[in-house]
Amino acid sequence: MLRSANNRLLLLCAIIILCFGFASCGFIDLREINVVTEPQAGSVLPAADSPVILKFDTEMIKNDAEGILHISSASGQVNGDKYWKGNALYFSPVQGWTAGVCYTLSLAGTIRSVDGRELRIERFVSFYAVNKSSPPVLKNYSPADGASVSANNVIFEFEFSCSMDRLTTESALMIDGTGNKTFEWSFGGKKLRVITENNFSPWALYKWSIRDTAKSADGVPLAKTYSWCFLTDLDRSPPEVTRIFPVLNADGFWYPTGLDIETGLGQGHGIAVQFNKPMGESVIRSLRFEPSLPGRTEFLDKDSIVYIFSRNPEPDTIYTLTVSGDTKDSEGIKIGADFIINFTPDIPVLKILSVTAGGKEIDLSRSANNFTQITVDPAAGLLDLSIHFSLLSGFDEKQSMPQRISLSPFFPRSLPPAALQYVNWVSGDRLLMRWEGLKAGDDYPHYYKLTIPGGISGISSTPGIFMKENVTVSLEIIK
Repeated sequence: MLRSANNRLLLLCAIIILCFGFASCGFIDLREINVVTEPQAGSVLPAADSPVILKFDTEMIKNDAEGILHISSASGQVNGDKYWKGNALYFSPVQGWTAGVCYTLSLAGTIRSVDGRELRIERFVSFYAVNKSSPPVLKNYSPADGASVSANNVIFEFEFSCSMDRLTTESALMIDGTGNKTFEWSFGGKKLRVITENNFSPWALYKWSIRDTAKSADGVPLAKTYSWCFLTDLDRSPPEVTRIFPVLNADGFWYPTGLDIETGLGQGHGIAVQFNKPMGESVIRSLRFEPSLPGRTEFLDKDSIVYIFSRNPEPDTIYTLTVSGDTKDSEGIKIGADFIINFTPDIPVLKILSVTAGGKEIDLSRSANNFTQITVDPAAGLLDLSIHFSLLSGFDEKQSMPQRISLSPFFPRSLPPAALQYVNWVSGDRLLMRWEGLKAGDDYPHYYKLTIPGGISGISSTPGIFMKENVTVSLEIIK
């Protein structure tokens, strides 16, 4: 036993001597390489630009040490700059750390010191930056996913689990089909109300999303990107014309006349068009007339308009009123097809019932092309004319009408003009006129023409009531 113990002692001494011998010759160094990380597991870096540091207790081969350092998060690998200060390796993120995000420092591989020692390392350190606050989440939102909403005046509401950073949240919000948006925050930055500038198109699918770039007031990004959709099909019925009728203005208000449009549109009336629902601004430009009728369109109510004529429609004329199929309601839904209706204004036409010249009644059906022989006073050439109208005339029209009626020489051209000597309205519908200076022919006939002008610029009994055509009476003055 004693001999065996002595042998073991001698062997141990030999090994110790051998190790010192190798060390003195530079063959091996058994000291371990120590490395300390900042931050430690679970700790928080104080700022977004704080570096991660690896502190070695000896000078390292830099490429080896840099090659084993990797930092990642749930979003992927973190890019950064690596640099040395003495025996410490620094890592600074290019875009800074994000608050509340859990990062993992990975050290895996073999590194060597300058003095020849090696270290096989596999270490993982989880850490945070700025704070360890929980990421915000979207608790409630409106409209709901897949909801049917109106195409107009849609208001979006979002409720978060904590106060949000306004700039990053507003920038992260995307809504299809919108222009400028108005943002209204409440409840300490937890609730966001969004009002869009533009209305949406009807019967369409739209999407909205809040990207995970939105951050809480503490700088922590949203837990994930939220994305949902909605439909602008709450109103599914297209607009249609329900009624077209004449209206009369009294004290600035338009009232239905109780007559139908086909034959009941009178002088001074407007045309009202009523729809089954509130209409959009395009309805103001929805009406057209054939033949054309000048005027303007105004809203009567949300669901009706009135066309106000600049002048009365012409009597005895068939008009076509078309409501365009492109007309949209307040939701932007089109009628789809033109609505067409024909009407004839119930506006009287001024007519000449009879003309009496020199006591002789003229056959108006043939007087324009056939000369009626009339005798006149040979001394003064006086001729009495009596014109009987179909309608009573107003005061102003009685003043202007005689000035528009003319009696002029027709043949020969050398005849002197006839002069109007006397005018008298025997009644509201009968005009007496006396002309002088007419002459009978000796060697050849003397012809005159009586012209009563019609049309818009001709004579009228009241404003807007006129003859459709000129009335011409051809006279031959004989002895």
